[in-house]
Amino acid sequence: MTHSDSSGEAGPPTVVPSTGVIGLGDIGRGLAENLGRAGVTLSVFDIRAEAAEPFAPLAHLASSPADLAGRCDVIMVAVVNDAQVRGVLEGDDGVFAGARPGTTVVIVSTISTSTVRALHAEGAAHGVTIVDCGVSGGPSAAASGELVAMVGGSADDVERVRPVLDVISCLVLHMGPHGAGLSAKLARNLVQYGSWLAAFEAQQLAEAAGIDLLKLGQAIKESDKRIGGASTLMFRTTAAPWPADADPGIVGAMRAGSLLAHKDLAAALALGDELGVPLPLATLTEQRCDDIFGLGKADAQ
Repeated sequence: MTHSDSSGEAGPPTVVPSTGVIGLGDIGRGLAENLGRAGVTLSVFDIRAEAAEPFAPLAHLASSPADLAGRCDVIMVAVVNDAQVRGVLEGDDGVFAGARPGTTVVIVSTISTSTVRALHAEGAAHGVTIVDCGVSGGPSAAASGELVAMVGGSADDVERVRPVLDVISCLVLHMGPHGAGLSAKLARNLVQYGSWLAAFEAQQLAEAAGIDLLKLGQAIKESDKRIGGASTLMFRTTAAPWPADADPGIVGAMRAGSLLAHKDLAAALALGDELGVPLPLATLTEQRCDDIFGLGKADAQ
């Protein structure tokens, strides 16, 4: 199957290799739907027959991971955890048993980087390359083909599967060697879950103060459009403190931001004390404001 270059530049169509999807849950189903709609030669497998059956018009319904592997050049694994990933790759009915030499497995499941590295070594013994690909955007992005793909592997590995990733993603980023894709995904998840904890703590404070939480949520959504969210300060290549030779204007702006954060958080903590609402995350954030803005020991005067 061929796929047009989305950049709009003239050139030959990109050939998308035959692809299999193992695991047809919220993410895997979206991957398979997009690949099927794009006309990719597709095979699917899920231990639940009812999850695979809707793909009969678009794909080969494999009887096992090994059956699927024998038909595909690229295999996307979208199951839940480390044990399930190992379960579909290993064993007599697993991908390694059925794959042809030169096959590439793309693990989109969020699993440990140690498992990724172990499977990479195991796959090599079977002539199979393992690429880890952390995806972000959730089921809605999977369904619309707009996932953000963070990929770990060699440059050649990533280029080999890029035509497939381009079908299911709005952005493909090569993050580094094997394990780097899922390391990036875990870091991204830390931002998400930490932000949700901050939002929960803020709701507790607001509720105790008699604030309408739906209106607070509306205010935060609208203000985030203008001042940015959790990624606002993620514009440097390091999380280390600003060096002594850093631009004085930028460092001055960061120092002003830290002072403002200290003041605002102190006020929030005072309100929490007044209302009897513990704010452990706010307390920690106030203590680490200088670190957040890059004003650690390297900036000490």
